[in-house]
Amino acid sequence: MDLAFTPEEQAFRDEVHGWVRAHLPPEISHKVHNALRLTRDDMQGWARILGKKGWLGYGWPREFGGPGWSAVQKHLFEEECALAGAPRIVPFGPVMVAPVIMAFGSPEQQRRFLPGIASGEVWWSQGYSEPGSGSDLASLKTRAVRQGDKYIVNGQKTWTTLGQYGEWMFNLVRTSTEGKPQTGISFLLLDMKSPGVTVRPIRLLDGECEVNEVFFDNVEVPAENLIGEENKGWNYAKFLLAHERTGIADVNRSKRELERLKRIAKREGLWDDLRFRDQIALLEVDIVALEMMVLRVLAAQKSGRNPLDIAGLLKIRGSEIQQRYAELMMLAAGPFALPLIHEAMDAGWQGDFPGGDAGLAPLASTYFNLRKTTIYGGSNEVQRNIVAQTVLG
Repeated sequence: MDLAFTPEEQAFRDEVHGWVRAHLPPEISHKVHNALRLTRDDMQGWARILGKKGWLGYGWPREFGGPGWSAVQKHLFEEECALAGAPRIVPFGPVMVAPVIMAFGSPEQQRRFLPGIASGEVWWSQGYSEPGSGSDLASLKTRAVRQGDKYIVNGQKTWTTLGQYGEWMFNLVRTSTEGKPQTGISFLLLDMKSPGVTVRPIRLLDGECEVNEVFFDNVEVPAENLIGEENKGWNYAKFLLAHERTGIADVNRSKRELERLKRIAKREGLWDDLRFRDQIALLEVDIVALEMMVLRVLAAQKSGRNPLDIAGLLKIRGSEIQQRYAELMMLAAGPFALPLIHEAMDAGWQGDFPGGDAGLAPLASTYFNLRKTTIYGGSNEVQRNIVAQTVLG
């Protein structure tokens, strides 16, 4: 197993590095490096820049308008974007639903939906979790009843990330109550501007409204928006969740935030505290180990072998690492981590200091926000069961 990058891959990294640094707006990079609030325009603006280059769908094959990159090239692209301070690509369109449409959608659905995703013009949301149906997603209750050439949808979704911006939603709905719960689920594409759709933001501990409740009251969805076959949606959902869990690991963001943690520790005089520096060292070892795991998967793919399905394991380790670096930042910053005064955050006084960029942004917000990473995308407890079953049978 060779984990070294080839000269061609290094040249590709240099190309991506130069392009990202030249096209990423500096005001957005500053916000990302200092964990300041990103607006919809910030996130979608970067998506459109990537879309014009043809890189928003960076994991797409050429036949669907993507660059056709290898797994290693995709990893290098993600790393260069993260280290440059680019916003994380909102995954619901290009990373999650697009592969489902490519794999299971009709040619007409592919022609209709993929261009808007690739350009960054259409904002997609995910309609999976419901009150009482999170990790046990198969128990979902949102109903879709077929009436002629349309479905009538009634029910509720919750924890819909950035759903207040959503224009379209990929939605798991129950179309049958016969047999096992998984066998009666279908996968619908739903226009969020349809009559009967209500989005209600949920204010979180960090003061932001990152997630939402979404209600459906007799919402009409054309039957042509059904992906694949009716009652086969669970298969498509599992296909999508593998993409989500791998993305949650986000080792490249952890590498960037590790450097931010070091800056904060130095600025606050904790770099010379051996006990605290030991904790940073342990975190760095775990990040390197996670990166090696990712590179092992990439090396296996390069050699034509199918690696063990470790999406759940990547999700477990990646999410725990994110919580650890947020906690260490809080400990390093001390009282500076506590304020949640949004006017002060917008003014920048928590993030900018004379003569340095320690990044003492609203660290409490980051800490609170990342508590959810071990829950969403399938809780870590459930993922450990899946990993155990995969390994032990």
